[in-house]
Amino acid sequence: MPEIVRSFPFLLQGALITLWLTLASGFFGTIIGTLAGMGRLSAMKALRYPSSVYVEFIRGTPLLVQIYIIYFGLPSLGLDLKPFTAAVVALTINAGAYTAEIVRAGIQSIDKGQMEAARSLGMTGWQSMFHVILPQAFRNVLPALGNEFIALAKESSLVSVIGIAELTRQGQYVISRTFKSFEIYGGVALIYFALTFSMSQIVGWVEKKVKIP
Repeated sequence: MPEIVRSFPFLLQGALITLWLTLASGFFGTIIGTLAGMGRLSAMKALRYPSSVYVEFIRGTPLLVQIYIIYFGLPSLGLDLKPFTAAVVALTINAGAYTAEIVRAGIQSIDKGQMEAARSLGMTGWQSMFHVILPQAFRNVLPALGNEFIALAKESSLVSVIGIAELTRQGQYVISRTFKSFEIYGGVALIYFALTFSMSQIVGWVEKKVKIP
């Protein structure tokens, strides 16, 4: 029996952790990214400047370094996170910065007349943003958000450096026992492809449901 077949259940456990990391980080990253994207467009400097610094710093530094800072750096400040928590935090912060730019572009793609029309109906600025602008913006940027989720699934492999038993780490465990690098890494690559391809199909289905032009 080929080693990849014997190792498949072990690799599948890692794939499930990869999926959990992607879903959790994508969910929280979308929340943070939405707030940061709105902050970058705010007229208030107290919101615009911190949001811009966050986005530019995270996008300008490697995810691997961010993981090291969260897991190895924060304990020196008295904040000791467990590996899985540190992984989710690092991935969330990273995804949030990229999502912020996606959301910002989506908001700017909406005609200004939409906001004016909402305000003329008696809505406040925040009500207009959440009930009128954001729903349209998210529909426009759904493909880009889907791509960010797919990229996040692949980038989650970097958390293997802090001992998270996700798909890449599980593959390394198998290779350390069998020394069959090509076969195992090939299997790992195929599982990643299956995950990302499935996600792209789901995004495509959602796009059709919301009738993105």
